[in-house]
Amino acid sequence: MFDIKWIRDNPDAFDAAMSQRKNVSVRSSDLIAIDERRRAIIVKLNEAQEKRNSLSKQIGQAKAQKDEAKAQALMAEVAALKEYIPTGEAEERAVEKELRDALSAIPNMALDDVPFGEDEADNVEYFGANGTAETAAKARPARPSFAFAPKEHFEIGVAEKDMDFELAAKLSGSRFVVLKGQIARLERALGQFMLDLHTTEHGYLEVQPPVLVRDDALYGTGQLPKFEEDLFFTPHGEGRLALIPTAEVPMTNFVRESILAEEELPLRFTALTPCFRSEAGSAGRDTRGMLRQHQFDKVELVSITTPEESINEHERMLACAETVLHRLGLHYRVMTLCTGDMGFGARKTYDLEVWLPGQDTYREISSVSVCGDFQARRMDARYRPSGEKQAPRYVHTLNGSGTAVGRCLIAVLENYQQEDGSVLIPEALQPYMGGLTSIGGK
Repeated sequence: MFDIKWIRDNPDAFDAAMSQRKNVSVRSSDLIAIDERRRAIIVKLNEAQEKRNSLSKQIGQAKAQKDEAKAQALMAEVAALKEYIPTGEAEERAVEKELRDALSAIPNMALDDVPFGEDEADNVEYFGANGTAETAAKARPARPSFAFAPKEHFEIGVAEKDMDFELAAKLSGSRFVVLKGQIARLERALGQFMLDLHTTEHGYLEVQPPVLVRDDALYGTGQLPKFEEDLFFTPHGEGRLALIPTAEVPMTNFVRESILAEEELPLRFTALTPCFRSEAGSAGRDTRGMLRQHQFDKVELVSITTPEESINEHERMLACAETVLHRLGLHYRVMTLCTGDMGFGARKTYDLEVWLPGQDTYREISSVSVCGDFQARRMDARYRPSGEKQAPRYVHTLNGSGTAVGRCLIAVLENYQQEDGSVLIPEALQPYMGGLTSIGGK
């Protein structure tokens, strides 16, 4: 969320940034006008309170001088002020809410090196901080070649047997799946492999957060109020709780309303959780198979760091997610999202897109975003710089998939499929599969 003081001081920079974001019509003048009304009410309230205090003293002086007429006149003025002040305070609260609601609906400002564009067609391939297309191609696993026409994941023999969409539809409706047998075990193996990698090699702390959260947590990471229709809610007491759309929500909120010591940073968390999304607005997209589900598992990465280190942490997190695909031997590319395709809370986002031979295309398997202090302001998450006697500063937050387990399952099935309907097991997963080297087939 933006600081209105920064907008007042930098109206042209704010307008230029918002002109690059998709479907954003708000301008600095709109927000400053609300803030002017708020400030005018505050001035009027302060004047009324000061005058009330001054008149109260004058009443005492008039009574001491036995000037009852003057005292009564002054008391009438005080009574009028006392009647106005609660009304003025209510007006102030209403305008403050109006300003906060307006600021809450504004997306983050893109970093200067984010490409300008309207949609995913304007995203730009990224080859690493010092990389080229040639070096990236050498470093990344190659595309597999097939002596037969590769199938989509749900058409492969072992998946046809153990990936049951009809049974899930009986239980829950469309966009759910029941995984059975070897496919269920393979998905479990993928999640465990990712967690072990990120905790033992990448320094993330494994946590098991709640999957039901309050509105405040969703507001802190930017899902509310703008994306309420994408969430699943359940009544709870006098209010409600929401099923998490990603473990980013609870893990980032670990530092909500906190002041950390700089020495504690960076904080790095990872979790394997189910995620729940209503997929509002996605009717007719990816209706076959597991690509777009209401419920799916994901290994999430979250970092909390200082402003000076957030860009480096972004590159580090990207490398952690890439390692998953390297170890599994899955071909992929990295895309820098343009201003029109970037998420609400991000300042910059890299998408990892894995190659799916059954679809003959790349599909997103991870998004890695740096959010600056955008979420921290919403959560009031700060840190105190070491060795300095200055006010606490807002932390910077980052999040990324490390990776989406269901989509990784799809990628393994399609990239390691065999003509007889079996699927080879990547070497990195074999210890998690009891030593199995393949599943399915005759």
